[in-house]
Order: sequence, then C-alpha cells, then structure tokens
Amino acid sequence: MLATLADEPFSRAGWLFEAKLDGERCMVFRREGRIQLFSRNARPLEEKYPELIAPLKAARKGSYILDGEIVAFEGAVTSFGKLQGRMQAARPPVELQRRIPVFLYVFDLLYIDGYDIRAVPLRYRKELLRAGIEFRDPLRFTEHREGEGVSFFDEARRRGWEGIVAKNGESAYVSGRSREWLKFKCVWEQEFVIGGYTDPQGAREHFGALLVGYYEGGRLRYAGKVGAGYDAATLRNLGRQLRRLETAECPFRADGLPKAGVHWVKPELVAQIGFTEWTGAGKLRHPRFLGLRQDKRPQDVVRER
Repeated sequence: MLATLADEPFSRAGWLFEAKLDGERCMVFRREGRIQLFSRNARPLEEKYPELIAPLKAARKGSYILDGEIVAFEGAVTSFGKLQGRMQAARPPVELQRRIPVFLYVFDLLYIDGYDIRAVPLRYRKELLRAGIEFRDPLRFTEHREGEGVSFFDEARRRGWEGIVAKNGESAYVSGRSREWLKFKCVWEQEFVIGGYTDPQGAREHFGALLVGYYEGGRLRYAGKVGAGYDAATLRNLGRQLRRLETAECPFRADGLPKAGVHWVKPELVAQIGFTEWTGAGKLRHPRFLGLRQDKRPQDVVRER
C-alpha cells in the first residue's frame, strides 16, 4: 500500500500520523520458521540485511506478514544517503554491518497465524502488531500520534525529518496507491530515471551531471541536470555503470535538453534526488543526488503531485 503526496497537513479525529522514514520499504514473510524479506519491487533482501533475520525469527512463532521500512541513521534522523552504503552491498561483511547498522521499523501487520487481516481497520491491525510481535533492536514498532497532524508536522520540520504520513485509522490494507494514506513532505525528494550524463568539467572525473526525468504519457520527460551530491567513490562507481549503458539514442522527450558534451544512456537506473522545488517550466531547482534505488522499476517513475 502506497501513500499519495498531499499539500496541506491536517488534524482530524480517526487519523493516525507517523514519521515518514527515509529508507527502503520491506515486506517480511515468516512461514514454517523461514524468514523472507522483499523490497517494493519484490527483490529478495535477506542477504543484504542478514542481521534482521534472527530478531524476526525470535519476534514470534507461527506465521506472519509485516510491512515496514529499513533505515539507517545520521545522528537522530533517518538517512537514505547513509543507507546507500548497505543498499549497494550484496553481502555486507560484519565490519560494514557494524559501521552502518540498520533498523526495521514495522508499521503494519497483514497476516498472522492463518488469518488474512488486511480488511481489519488499520488501528486494530496496529494494536495486533504491537501485542503480537516482540520488538527488540534492530526491530522497532512505528509509533503514531492520533488526530494532531498539524502539530506533528511542525515537530517533523523542527527535527529535520523527511515528513509525516497520515493514515485513516479505519482503512483496510490495499495494494497500490491510496488516498487513505497521505504523505506530507518537509523536504522535497523523489525517484527519477537517469537518461544521460554530461562530460566532467575542471577537476571532476568520470561525469559532470546526471540528466534525469520521469515518465508521462509513456514517454520519458526531462526534469533537469543533477550536478551535486557526489563523492569521489560515487563518481567512480556510477560513472562505470553509466558507460556500460551508453546508447546513441536520446531517451527523453526533446524539451530543453543540453546540446554539448552529452552522453545518452539506456533508462535503466533510478536515482533518489533531493531538490528545493519545481520551477514553473517543470524542472528541478537545486537538485542533489542522494543515491541509486533498486526497489522501483524505471517505468513506474512518475512526477509526484
């Protein structure tokens, strides 16, 4: 179940408000003593986050399905950039697990001991979740606040969170995007498809800026150049991937594209991009690269409105 982007936070009886976590969505399946983790696009995650398996086995006997978010912290705030160090490691060594610890915040329970409870109202699913699962680090229950969404959003801005999520306490769990779950962002960021890159300038190596876009009407629409947010390792590793995907064909709808020093790539990579706002011309203002995403298909990337 996915939340719909909305503009104005609100306070409303019967709605539950949670912190919006900046990590990787994760579905957990426990059956016959086996734990399986899946990303939003059904990629297995057990080898990426092996330290979650034992706590999930110990959390409850029997069978269950959980929905949650895997996160890493930069100080007191969840950081997608910090999590990149784990997302890009197929089988993280113990030293990396210690250096970038991860936590699984669970916010929904869909199935337990033979019962499909997706039609049960959310507030009762969360009560069953809290009572039925034993939460010990790195497994954490996602707390919520009832009714007071405006003050919670103000708190989120003060604390530097990405935003908040509002959920109708009476809602059933459905597959797909829904207005029963709404998200309000303190910081603008979303996924974009990489369709090209520019030559490096000055002392920079490997590439200058990414050319990114989103799908609209079945075609890739150009959203702008992203020249900030890279360290030396990212430039080197991402540059290697870009060169492997080079093509002579421009993947974008032709509107406002740079003319010189441009290389096109097959639109197979999805990047998480932070920015300050959309311009009137539909381009990103002050964009910065946050990391690559492997949990969303390029064809599913659209502009969030």
